[in-house]
Amino acid sequence: MNEPREHRTREDYERGLPDHHDPTAGVGGAAPAQSALTLRAVLASFGLVACIVLGVLVLATDLPVWGAVALFAVAAVAAVDLVVVLRRKARGEPG
Repeated sequence: MNEPREHRTREDYERGLPDHHDPTAGVGGAAPAQSALTLRAVLASFGLVACIVLGVLVLATDLPVWGAVALFAVAAVAAVDLVVVLRRKARGEPG
């Protein structure tokens, strides 16, 4: 059975998570791997705004509606990704 997850703090992430393996550790003086949550949040925000704007523009023209539907679907995926990233940053994960 799985044990319930414990609440992790920023100090837990700074110290390193159990069973975390960094394959580049100690190779040529490589720096420890860092999370790119901030970049992911920026890209998700851009994708969300761009898809909504383009979807509205497609609806305002004589183009097929399925193009707007596809853009709104991608915007929904970007919104979910943005929520996940912001929750991870709020609980203290680095990046």
